[in-house]
Amino acid sequence: MTELQSITETILEIVTKVCVVGISISLLLLLYRIIDGPTNADRAVALDAIGINLMGLAALVAIIISTTMLNDVILLIGILLFIGTIAIAKYLEKGVIIDRNLD
Repeated sequence: MTELQSITETILEIVTKVCVVGISISLLLLLYRIIDGPTNADRAVALDAIGINLMGLAALVAIIISTTMLNDVILLIGILLFIGTIAIAKYLEKGVIIDRNLD
């Protein structure tokens, strides 16, 4: 049983390292898309994808250090990502985020 457990831990360690490298490469490519994006909509999509990758990276860190304390951080990133997506969409649609119309 201990041999199977050690093999499983080794596989888990290798897979998490490969996933961290993959997410890091994805973050670099998305950063390039934000800087050199042809349109603002492309930049907004890249920002959303960066947020999702950060959530995945936090989950991988939680797996690596064997804790559940980062679940709150993952949820907080998701909530902030949702609010940011709505703000960016409103800005792209109307040009302002908060309307100061006092009619």
